[in-house]
Amino acid sequence: MAQIQAGQTIAVHVPATTANLGPGFDVLGMALSVFDTLVVHTLAEPGVVVRMTGEGAESLPTDETHLIAKTILERWAELGYEACGLRLEATNRIPHGRGMGSSAAAMVSALAAANALLPADAQEGLEEIFQAAARWEGHPDNVAPAIFGGLTLSWVAGSGFGTLNGVLHESIVPVIAIPDVELSTHAARGLLPETVPHAVAAANGGRVGLLIHALAHEPSALLLGTEDFLHQSFRAPAMAPSAALITHLRALGHAAVVSGAGPTVLVLCAGNEEAEAVARAIAGHAADHRETSWRVQIPSVPQSGVRVEVLSTSP
Repeated sequence: MAQIQAGQTIAVHVPATTANLGPGFDVLGMALSVFDTLVVHTLAEPGVVVRMTGEGAESLPTDETHLIAKTILERWAELGYEACGLRLEATNRIPHGRGMGSSAAAMVSALAAANALLPADAQEGLEEIFQAAARWEGHPDNVAPAIFGGLTLSWVAGSGFGTLNGVLHESIVPVIAIPDVELSTHAARGLLPETVPHAVAAANGGRVGLLIHALAHEPSALLLGTEDFLHQSFRAPAMAPSAALITHLRALGHAAVVSGAGPTVLVLCAGNEEAEAVARAIAGHAADHRETSWRVQIPSVPQSGVRVEVLSTSP
């Protein structure tokens, strides 16, 4: 079994993501310009040490049980390589448990790092990293934009996964409102029914088609295009403040939805003027409902995803 070489240092940058965008459940995703950074050092000495700053730094493990370290080691074993020692330095800017793809970002950064530290002739491309990440994450909607950037449309393809980048109108501006509470993806999925009526599925499919058109060509149709029939109403009891904010913003004519599994609220705006109006509306709503505080950000949509920098190589 070949061994990973000690003496290498790389940096991996991966964006936050928002999934579903309303009706596109497990299908649509979009990258957001909030980046986690991971620096990986391969060491001659055995063992794993993880150092973190930012989101989750006080609660996540600092040894080989950390998700990123665990994924790197498992990926090397899967590919037939013996691990060396590791020191990971993680700067976490993506909020955890908020529906902004923090676990997908961790998975993608780990797989990209594991790949970049292989011998040059064994390294794979983004498509192979995507397949591994979607397989390990269980669904592709968050990992696809984390890897490829932009707007993504993903699907299950036999035993693997497929994805492509969609067209995003130049005027689209996302606004995110991040509450001061968390919600696990597992808990949110547990609220969904096993089946829905055929008519509901058909109506939701129509909204997905309209949303893709609105995102690419006609932002004025975003409000109707983001109407969802599959998941948000079932999850609303677990995130009542988010549901109330979405109802408030949609009543004002803004395309507000749950970001991923929630509880972050995403608003797809047609230009900076609407984005600023949405930020004011969120502030006004928060002033009237002080039980929840919100961090409001207006990120861009990066057109590329995960990026690896080689900082030093083994002799």
